[in-house]
Amino acid sequence: MPRLPLLAVLLTSSLLLSGCSILGSSVDDASEYSDADAPAVEEDDDFGTVEIYDVLEDGSLSPEATGTTLEVWDLFREIATPDFAAEVLLQYRVGDAPDSDTLAYVYQDEDPDYWILAANLATAEDRDLLVATLIHEYAHILTLSTDEFDEAGTCAPEEEMAEGCPAPDSAIAGFRDRFWAGYDDAPAVDNDDEDVAYEFYLAHEDDFVSDYAATNLVEDVAESFMTYVLEESAEGSGVVAQKLQFFDEYPELAAIRERIRADLGL
Repeated sequence: MPRLPLLAVLLTSSLLLSGCSILGSSVDDASEYSDADAPAVEEDDDFGTVEIYDVLEDGSLSPEATGTTLEVWDLFREIATPDFAAEVLLQYRVGDAPDSDTLAYVYQDEDPDYWILAANLATAEDRDLLVATLIHEYAHILTLSTDEFDEAGTCAPEEEMAEGCPAPDSAIAGFRDRFWAGYDDAPAVDNDDEDVAYEFYLAHEDDFVSDYAATNLVEDVAESFMTYVLEESAEGSGVVAQKLQFFDEYPELAAIRERIRADLGL
């Protein structure tokens, strides 16, 4: 029987939450702001109408956020550290979409040194799920930052990613070479087809912390790192245990794990 990782429990929680509003109107009511202080709004494919906040040099938000919007931001700053959030994040976007199966996402700005975080406040009441989600997104920023990549065209075509070619000493290149290079049925590095991912997961169920991790290399790294942070230790010799133990080989990532666990009392 495959082990039931912590993430499987968290994902089950997210499915139970979908379809019902657990926070009422999670996006702060625009009536709380004066016209000058109201956040800009924009339509988002995942979250519907989102509010947009700029991240200032000290890590605070403009306009000033309140309520659940601020609580989620403060939790991300605690996970990533205030200095990191201020240095790397340009924008923070929030929506309230209880029917969406997207909990949060990050993406690079036109200047790839900077990132935007978007969060779905509809699931923010489930703290365990929220912590796991924000650690996952933080993992994306850590492992897809520009200093982890060389210029496009400096690696084999099948190894090239949207961000360029993973540097040979990067965590994502090491993870790829150790855990993905041996598959002859692996999804493409940019795969986002859920059916393809699930078929691959079923063929190699014991190799992944969750079915979502089988989507592509990038999601496997983020899901595995999230589980590495949340679980007390990686025991055993199976592929999942090896993936969690892998991050110990990167002192910076190992130190981040210990800091997060200490700061959040895990």
